Amino acid sequence: MRVYVPLTLSGLAEAYKTGELGAGPFVAYAVTPALREWYLSEDIEELEYAALNRAALASLRLLAADPGAVRRRVVVAVDVADGAASADPDLGLDPAALGEVRVAGAVPLAKAAAVHVDSGDAEADVTAAVEALAAADRGDDAAQFVVDGAEDHELLWYARQEIPNLVGLEG
Repeated sequence: MRVYVPLTLSGLAEAYKTGELGAGPFVAYAVTPALREWYLSEDIEELEYAALNRAALASLRLLAADPGAVRRRVVVAVDVADGAASADPDLGLDPAALGEVRVAGAVPLAKAAAVHVDSGDAEADVTAAVEALAAADRGDDAAQFVVDGAEDHELLWYARQEIPNLVGLEG
């Protein structure tokens, strides 16, 4: 099962240093039954892209919790055993939890299929989105528009071998 793990650049640096993602259980995003129902597509690539975008939003929330973090969203795509990740059936179609899964234990970073990171030209929009996130959560439409503006930036794709260069962006 492919899962998408939201991080920050400092979180990616820590994963690189320890050689693993999370200590388990940790939150990731995947193509869940609820995500399939919400997205209304049978195309697995479209569904995985939706899960990636859900993880990118979660990365934005991690940035909001870490004022010192470089303002770039980070998502690691990694394949785990089917039983290693599970969705909480009680969350159902809760919009805040669409695609959310819990990964039972730490996952070796060496299993990462790819790393997705914002380019430098996204930093201003990501910064604005982080600042608007709380207001958007309270239902402010103008703030939601700012948060959605971060999604206008496609995350760039990097191979696992490029992680040392990516974590060099930190600081």
